[in-house]
Amino acid sequence: MQTTTIKLKFPAVVNGVKVDALTLRQPTVRDMRVAGQQAGGDEELREILLFASLATAGQNDIEGLTYVDYQRVQRGYFRLLADREAADAGHQEADQASAVDGRQPA
Repeated sequence: MQTTTIKLKFPAVVNGVKVDALTLRQPTVRDMRVAGQQAGGDEELREILLFASLATAGQNDIEGLTYVDYQRVQRGYFRLLADREAADAGHQEADQASAVDGRQPA
């Protein structure tokens, strides 16, 4: 599973340990559903719960980040999703090129 590491501008305490970076893993459908159910319609809380799950951190750990670092985590999350979409597009292009020249897609 793909991950991204976000360097924090200000050290934070995560799971009782002072850290200068957070690593997020790629979300699963289950992650998205659970965060949505737990948030009860609160979109900000849904995002916080999702980031906590992806970073293996607590809700309070994510809420304790400076806003500057929270924005870095948001950008890292969206980069992670964009990387996956780019990889998927690359596979799609390779499959289409193979179909044009008669080779089977990998």
